[in-house]
Amino acid sequence: MSQALHPMLNTAVKAARSAGAIINRAALDLDLLKVGRKGPNDFVSEVDRAAEDIIIRTLLEAYPGHAILAEESGREHGARHSEFTWIIDPLDGTTNFLHGFPVYAVSIALAHRDVVQQAVVYDPTRNDLFFASRGRGAFLNDRRLRVSKRTRMGDALIGTGFPFRRGDNFQRYLKMFEAVMQQCAGLRRPGAAALDLCYVAAGYYDGFFESGLQPWDLAAGSLIVTEAGGLVGNFTGEADFLFQRELVAGNPKIYGQLVQMLAPYSRATAAEADAATPAAADTEAEDLPAAPAPRTPLRVRKA
Repeated sequence: MSQALHPMLNTAVKAARSAGAIINRAALDLDLLKVGRKGPNDFVSEVDRAAEDIIIRTLLEAYPGHAILAEESGREHGARHSEFTWIIDPLDGTTNFLHGFPVYAVSIALAHRDVVQQAVVYDPTRNDLFFASRGRGAFLNDRRLRVSKRTRMGDALIGTGFPFRRGDNFQRYLKMFEAVMQQCAGLRRPGAAALDLCYVAAGYYDGFFESGLQPWDLAAGSLIVTEAGGLVGNFTGEADFLFQRELVAGNPKIYGQLVQMLAPYSRATAAEADAATPAAADTEAEDLPAAPAPRTPLRVRKA
């Protein structure tokens, strides 16, 4: 990389590459890995934990006063009440990794007072480093990223993710899938949301939507999209998506059309319908991460 990086971003890059080296070594002997389950179709391996451990150690060695929000260890490490929080997914796409399907990534974001400032998504199988600093643009290795310029949904390639966790509303998703599929040029589901968002930033996709996402799945990728000129929000187009478990991203034209299609399926809209079946609503709610009480969700959408 020829450009000078912000010191905090540089630390995140170092941590991501260290985690990527662990992941690449483990990929050579997948049959030897110890794998557990966090829930139905939700796997965790010793590689997830080892990658997360080296990321946290690298970040806290440089910034011991910062907070940590990580997929496997939650808020166990770091200074809980810091204004700075590192949001970490050590291996986004664990199921792909365990099957040898080469679509997975390390995702690291830094938020200051609940606003994402630095972001890194590292694809270890291709040695591709996506990164962004707020106000300084988004990059893939040494190349500046810009979202696509397509304006018609009929020409657009859209990324998505299938619901797979306990409590996800499959019927609602099928309706969304049908609504979008009939309007766009094609739908793709590789299985790693962090990379999906980077593909929007790079212009490979024109848009992306998914429900059931956690903050560590999308914090880094969302800043990379906005710094590439795209828009990110929940299904109704609002910027408070981090703890809403629903996300839309895209170039400005396609984003607007996706929001129009997906707004009827927003969790906020669906809450009224789910009121008649509280058991299902409770099941979905218990999977949500607890947001910090005094804080508001991250906002990464540009003014």
